[in-house]
Amino acid sequence: MKLATLKNGRRDGELVVVSRDLRRACRVGAIVPTLQAALDDWAILAPRLEQVYRALCDGAVADAFAFDEAQCLSPLPRAYQWADGSAYVNHVELVRKARGAEMPESFWHDPLMYQGGSDSFIAPRDPILMADEAWGIDFESEVAVITDDVPMGVSEAAALGHIKLLMLVNDVSLRNLIPGELAKGFGFFQSKPSSAFSPVAVTPDELGDAWQGGKVHLKLETWLNNALFGAPDAGVDMTFGFPTLLAHAARTRPLGAGAIIGSGTVSNYDRSAGASCIAERRMLEIMDSGAASTPFLRFGDKVAIAMRNESGEEIFGRIEQEVRPYEPR
Repeated sequence: MKLATLKNGRRDGELVVVSRDLRRACRVGAIVPTLQAALDDWAILAPRLEQVYRALCDGAVADAFAFDEAQCLSPLPRAYQWADGSAYVNHVELVRKARGAEMPESFWHDPLMYQGGSDSFIAPRDPILMADEAWGIDFESEVAVITDDVPMGVSEAAALGHIKLLMLVNDVSLRNLIPGELAKGFGFFQSKPSSAFSPVAVTPDELGDAWQGGKVHLKLETWLNNALFGAPDAGVDMTFGFPTLLAHAARTRPLGAGAIIGSGTVSNYDRSAGASCIAERRMLEIMDSGAASTPFLRFGDKVAIAMRNESGEEIFGRIEQEVRPYEPR
């Protein structure tokens, strides 16, 4: 099943069901108005939404309409919980080297995770608004899952069953603010502004055989100014699968329905696959030539993120964003 949230002038938008080929959609307000409301009663409402989805894909919904990704908010325009992991430890190692920090051995068996701001996500086709290019604006292409209610202390085996939807993420980072902020010893805040999610969220079965062991075994494509920046496989070098990340997040607290858990920047040891953020490319440039040559994002730069199935069809729709100056009202 594929779901999206359309802009309708309200904060939480309007939930719609989207066809597998992303061409058609239909409203489901008679069943449930928003994605959060659907997640609150997922066991009851998901089968009803699935019936609509099957009918839509079969061309049997009379009031279906053309689906326009540009009219979408992030599937959850705001969420009770957004926690981002660092499941690709080789990426963590490289980025820490870039700021002169050693990586503890524990990072290989104890996941990193930070709690991000979740009260205002960026729509997948809306601009990234920033006040200063000097902040070191970077994209981070990731995969994320959405859960139902997760009990505290959930096991990894049980955690897999709590994953109800998957999305793509652009976890925007401000690289030049990170060192000073982390030096305070209290974690990220200003260096992690609003993130953006793909137009469409999908149930795990939509991924077919690519969904194995709580990992997505497909390439995550990122373009910068219409040039392919990287296409690493999201499943190959993922040290911690989503069940591990979810169990880690719920170790000392329950997670409410609609909690979003991110994978962290997708990264492969095979450097020919490219990178999913500028910071990683810059570190590789330093290692190769002694100096970074790729600048961080500037006003006017455009980023796009997508993932395709084995037939070459986009699964989640596409995140497409331009960096623009923020002008206070």
